[in-house]
Amino acid sequence: MTSDAVPGGDPRRLLSDVRDLAHRVRRDQRVTWAALLVLAVVTFAAIPFDWFGMQVDCKATGECEFDRMGVLYYWPPALLLAYAAIAYGYRRIARSRGVDARILPYVITGVALIVVFLGAWISVRYYIDHNPVPTEPLPYWQMFLDRLVAPSGLIGVALLVLARLERNAGLLLFTLAYLAVVLIPIDFGWQTHSSVRAEFVPQQVVNGTVLLLGAAGFALAQRRRR
Repeated sequence: MTSDAVPGGDPRRLLSDVRDLAHRVRRDQRVTWAALLVLAVVTFAAIPFDWFGMQVDCKATGECEFDRMGVLYYWPPALLLAYAAIAYGYRRIARSRGVDARILPYVITGVALIVVFLGAWISVRYYIDHNPVPTEPLPYWQMFLDRLVAPSGLIGVALLVLARLERNAGLLLFTLAYLAVVLIPIDFGWQTHSSVRAEFVPQQVVNGTVLLLGAAGFALAQRRRR
């Protein structure tokens, strides 16, 4: 088969043009900054719910027991609204560029992970209610798993799916860095110099700031490309 058999020119060039077009379409389908911005807002908004929704019982010995009920009441509906907003924003912005957005698998994954979070929470509560409270620190692997199934960890897991849908290497690298921050928390000593309510705040601020910086970075990169 020669190039004369293909109207319009060399088939290799046509194939290259098709690939370039597909790449531009995928790039125009990406509204990564919007997803990260919504998730950053949701993360920052969780702080007052966690603070005022936390039940703290401190004994005369100085030992304190706490129950973060605000986390349970806030995150499931907040994430559902967040994923709905992300889906709407993706479709609206992508269609304004003349393309469609493959966002539904990401939203379905996010909703499924909310169910995982609720199941983990109910299981832990059942275990605590029927077993004595451990006096020794939990093993590292249990803390790691706890952070992974927490809302901030599940946000990262869902972002991995979004990176795959967008074929976005930049988002993949960002998500891995975000998960590292979430799963290996940064501690500058605030846990030993703060109250029970306040010791969770710095990490939440760090998580939200990482998402916000990611949103700004992807928005700037997209603006430069356009």
